[in-house]
Amino acid sequence: MLIRPARPEDADALWSILEPVIRAGDTYTLDADMDRAAGLAYWLAPDKVTFVAEAEGAVLGTAYIRPNQAGGGRHVCNFGFMTAASATGRGVARRMCEHALDHARACGYRAVQFNFVVSTNVRAVRLWESLGFDTVGRLPQAFRHPTAGYVDALVMYRTL
Repeated sequence: MLIRPARPEDADALWSILEPVIRAGDTYTLDADMDRAAGLAYWLAPDKVTFVAEAEGAVLGTAYIRPNQAGGGRHVCNFGFMTAASATGRGVARRMCEHALDHARACGYRAVQFNFVVSTNVRAVRLWESLGFDTVGRLPQAFRHPTAGYVDALVMYRTL
């Protein structure tokens, strides 16, 4: 699997990954009716370095890295990940996170913070824990899940 910077010609592949996740509304705090232009603008915003995971010419996932805060908090970064439904369970998110951790270190970040991991996203929580992230905060009923109702959101953190 190759992890490389996203390119303009990846827009269709990116949207094919982003749209189902956005529409599901169960893992990201994005409006479920967000259109393609807004979704791509969010994922490819100038404050982010966006990557894609590719195998045999197909984009299987995407990730971004950005500063979590400005000024005195700029040394901590934030990641976002989405994987194509067809690639779930194939280690794509793990490989993207390993790459993002290496890239973050190379950029001089000292830590990574996930600001809002939906507690019902059990696969993600397990993956982040297996990669050294700790839950450092719990926001009670901070996320309105489309089927589970109000659920907790986790703040997860890892030093580099």
